[in-house]
Amino acid sequence: MVRDILIFLIDIIFQLFGIALILRAWIFAIRLHPFNPYSQAVLRATDWLVQPIRRAVPVSGRFDWPTILACWVTAMLYLLLTWFIGTGGTLPPASAFGAVLLSGLLVGLKWLFNIIVWVTLIQAVLSWINPLSPVMPVLYTLTAPLLDPIRRALPRMGGLDLSPLVLLVIAQVLMMVLNHLAFSAFGA
Repeated sequence: MVRDILIFLIDIIFQLFGIALILRAWIFAIRLHPFNPYSQAVLRATDWLVQPIRRAVPVSGRFDWPTILACWVTAMLYLLLTWFIGTGGTLPPASAFGAVLLSGLLVGLKWLFNIIVWVTLIQAVLSWINPLSPVMPVLYTLTAPLLDPIRRALPRMGGLDLSPLVLLVIAQVLMMVLNHLAFSAFGA
């Protein structure tokens, strides 16, 4: 029972931090204003890990490589801790190093699709309940690059926008695939 509780807590902590790192990279990619209070919260929560990496790894173009690297390292540490606790205190063999690297990447991608699901859901619900909410411009800025191509591909349905539903289904399916690949590659 203690093992299950520890794995549950590690899962929550690492997923939330991984999602914060992905949001940071996403905010950088779409050039959301850094003085936005939501941006500030994400930056403050992740600066302790990203800033030291930023000294060694440069940012280029729209990619915040230090943040992406921090997310990858976080995902690998998450997998190793889960393995360590799940097996009763043993580390994976050294031959599994490549699998840890690949699985860390897949878990990071799963976190990315998880945040896409949540941001899209929150935006969809708020658009019905309170479309003038102060967070709506931020949510729209985050989701517009993902929803606009879907909107162009879908036939017009009058005033009904089905693009968030399509994005949610695609993201959920990809999360299932990535989760399966990550844990099967790692052997967990």
